Amino acid sequence: MSLRVLIVDDEADARENLQLMLEKHCPEVEVMGQAGSAAEARKLIDELQPNALFLDIKMPGEDGFQLLASIAELDLPVVFTTAYDEYALKAFKQNALDYLEKPIDPEELQRAAGKLMREITRLGGSQPSAIAALMQDPASPLHSRMAIPGRDGLVLLKFDEILYLEACDSYTTVFTRDGKRSVSSKHIRVFEDSLDPKRFYRVHKTFIINLAHLKGFSRAEGNMAILDNGTLIPVSRRRLPDFLGLINTF
Repeated sequence: MSLRVLIVDDEADARENLQLMLEKHCPEVEVMGQAGSAAEARKLIDELQPNALFLDIKMPGEDGFQLLASIAELDLPVVFTTAYDEYALKAFKQNALDYLEKPIDPEELQRAAGKLMREITRLGGSQPSAIAALMQDPASPLHSRMAIPGRDGLVLLKFDEILYLEACDSYTTVFTRDGKRSVSSKHIRVFEDSLDPKRFYRVHKTFIINLAHLKGFSRAEGNMAILDNGTLIPVSRRRLPDFLGLINTF
């Protein structure tokens, strides 16, 4: 399992320096992004789905402890970073895996990354990964379903039931044949990367359609994909040539 981290620090130089150090000394770590505030961090966590945080403690407004409390349900492993050693005890009381004092020592950083990797590997053996394994198993009844994580739990939808997906900021709404919809906190790009491209096609930055429910295409309506329930989905100008090439091979 890969280690995908988000760096959260209100100082841009500190964020850049930590990313450079990780790239040089911890090649097993993939930096998904950087956030300069707690609010930006929450948005990027929803959008980028990191599985660990490097989190500064002292930030204007919400500090690192307050951010961690606001996303406690995600149970993300965290390494705190700070220039103030008086926060060390409180950091460990917050169940931090490690605590790095600025300026960060490369060997200490490697040690912290190792702890994060071991924790991610340990968490990888939990029930959600077991469900994911079943969904990858062609012999399992879950193989024909997609998991939609949301605020209230998990919804399992059959691929055949899905008409299209629509993005709204960092959230994605999945529309099904029965007229229902399921909202996920995952970015539409996460779904695009995980769905079978032979079955689901991203026709627009905001929409992914299920090709099994594609009925036609209309230029008169303004370059619209027509689904079998009558829904019109816009096809972006940039994606139009590839889309037309795709449907001409049907």
